[in-house]
Amino acid sequence: MPSARPLRNGSRSSHLPVGGGQPGGRRDRRDPPEDQKPEVRRDLISTKLIELEVPRERAVLVGAPQKGLLQQLADEHLEELARLTDTAGPDVVGTLTQRIDKPNPKFFIGEGKAEELKQLVAESEATLIIFDDELSPAQGRNLEEFVGTRVMDRAELILDIFATRARSSEARAQVELAQLQYLRPRLTRMWTHLSRVRGGVGMRGPGETQLETDRRMIDHRIARLKDELERVAQQRATQRKGREGVLRVSLVGYTNAGKSSVLRGLSGSEVFVEDRLFATLDPTTRAVEVGEGAEVLLTDTVGFIRKLPHHLVASFRATLEEAREADLLLHVIDSSHPGWEEQKSVVEEVLADLGLQESPVVLVFNKVDRLTHAEEEGLRARSQTYEGTPAVFTSTVEPSGLDPLRELLLQRVREMRPDVRITLSSSQGGVLAEIYREGEVLERQDNGSEINLRARLPASTLGRLRSRGVRIYGGA
Repeated sequence: MPSARPLRNGSRSSHLPVGGGQPGGRRDRRDPPEDQKPEVRRDLISTKLIELEVPRERAVLVGAPQKGLLQQLADEHLEELARLTDTAGPDVVGTLTQRIDKPNPKFFIGEGKAEELKQLVAESEATLIIFDDELSPAQGRNLEEFVGTRVMDRAELILDIFATRARSSEARAQVELAQLQYLRPRLTRMWTHLSRVRGGVGMRGPGETQLETDRRMIDHRIARLKDELERVAQQRATQRKGREGVLRVSLVGYTNAGKSSVLRGLSGSEVFVEDRLFATLDPTTRAVEVGEGAEVLLTDTVGFIRKLPHHLVASFRATLEEAREADLLLHVIDSSHPGWEEQKSVVEEVLADLGLQESPVVLVFNKVDRLTHAEEEGLRARSQTYEGTPAVFTSTVEPSGLDPLRELLLQRVREMRPDVRITLSSSQGGVLAEIYREGEVLERQDNGSEINLRARLPASTLGRLRSRGVRIYGGA
């Protein structure tokens, strides 16, 4: 006789057949009648897909131009801020402007305008406020506390864009350095856990605040990044030594002026091009044939913009060293932009900050295909007022739109390679091959055992040949 099994309530039961005594030990599996089945509430079952995308932020833009600024320029500045915001990702849901004599020390804008901003944020359900000017740490903190919404300024927005666009380890290090330098004086606004660290054995005394701890960690990281970028600068200097004797040209200009398109059009290589601000950050160098067997090394550098954070300019010095070491700067200008003259001035100011104001410059008025014939003639006349600065007019979409620039580069190569006469013996075949390989032979006369050449050669090649006793006339 099988033993009884304990039940959950502690009593015991005899061993019964499975199925409650049904013959064969089977359960009765007959379905209940239809009218006795429980009702299923299908309206309670959700048929919506789960949203996995992060919701886009909704931004209100705030401009506070000085009262003396032309309205057209003030509108362009706010429009550019909208393009920067689009590049960063948020949707613009409102704008607010106020003409000021000088910034309000509390809110940057007036207190009445700050109240209006608070109402606009509530009505538009904005999650972010972006100012077109750089805010002090105190102004940013005061605005966030008053409005109850996160506040960014133009500098922080540009840094955020650079962080998302940085691809190489060098660019990421440069952006991180700039962000940390921007963040350090703003830690008080960003942290609320400022209580003292609890003391203990070996930690007697006042201790240190979390703010001080964060500052110390940031200072340590800044020092490491500076060391890393210094090594990068040394590596770039070594690479540039191997390019001596070749014309080195750097493209500079306002962001989205078409520098990358010019590089792609001249080199024929695939270069990333996008109609957005700061589409490329890392310098790209390509060898470009300009005719008559001559080549130049053309480098595309990061674009500039008005109110560019000075931390960012300082951080990108290693990258911009390419421009510093160039034999020629091509200042690319978007000739179709109504504010091209202001953009030109902004680029010249940044170049001056980098110590490049004395470098040879050629103005490249790009996108002339977007101009009418009358507008292009007016632009050509206007360019004549920049005395001492040559200018060319280009288009990257027309078949021969870059020919004027290619011809100018060829002329510069000729100037770098002086026209000389060389006399060789017929036994100096190796030297003859070297001249053909590294220079441009313009004339050749074979007189028995003697070969007379007229050629253009780089200065480095001429120096090497002279040191080997080759007879060279001219080009000293």
